[in-house]
Amino acid sequence: MESALISAAQLKKRLDNNEPLLIIDLCGDENFNAGHIAGAVHIKPSQLSCGIKPAPGKLPTPDQLQILFRSIGLTHQSQVVVYDDASGSWAGRMMWTLELIGHSHAQLLDGGRFAWQKAGFAFTKEQSIIVGSHIEIQINNDNIANINEITSTLNDENTAIWDARSADEYAGLKKLAARAGHIPGAIHCEWTDLTDDEGFLLDLNTIQAQLNQQGLGSDKKIITHCQTHRRSGLTWFVAKKLLHYPSIKAYPGSWSEWGNSEDTPIEIDT
Repeated sequence: MESALISAAQLKKRLDNNEPLLIIDLCGDENFNAGHIAGAVHIKPSQLSCGIKPAPGKLPTPDQLQILFRSIGLTHQSQVVVYDDASGSWAGRMMWTLELIGHSHAQLLDGGRFAWQKAGFAFTKEQSIIVGSHIEIQINNDNIANINEITSTLNDENTAIWDARSADEYAGLKKLAARAGHIPGAIHCEWTDLTDDEGFLLDLNTIQAQLNQQGLGSDKKIITHCQTHRRSGLTWFVAKKLLHYPSIKAYPGSWSEWGNSEDTPIEIDT
């Protein structure tokens, strides 16, 4: 089975061999315009979310996603490589989105744009030639958790809520919604705990040992979230695509929905 993670050197080799790849750049506009990997198509990260308050991290409509994917020439056979300038968070969110539409030929560039730059490989400012597609998509909800599902599993010892936000957000010291705190019983493991200081993923055995120690092992049904399901894009990706957890979902409503609801239970560290 081909790894869902690809290094800069591996990607460079595939490009040098003229392999037909659809490279998706999820960097900010400034970085993309300053230089991107040759052939990359740009998607604004905001296009992966609905942007509607109080839960802007929820999915766009299926029609919006279909229009987006057609515009970049995605087909179900496309060999996709995704990268960003956000330590893998937006790239992870894209990998989750591709999983939802049943696309199974995608890889995430470890270290993202920085990895390409660090390796000394060239960027280009040339706009890529894009041939649109006629892809038809359907959303599979198997990797999506909603507020009702979480509420119904709060006392389920076989389910673990993985809170990927910062320690201050989890503790209720930093407030980014009407209410601060965390979902009762949620386990905190910040998304950056999975990477080194440069944004490269840690050794998978190291990550797995850490998750096991914190009660986020593969024996549990895992639901991961952050504020808007950007940071938890990476945590979902690592658990699902690299560690092959049999049961992990992401909660795109995330804390922006839970913390802005009036009747959801909340815990605050004291």
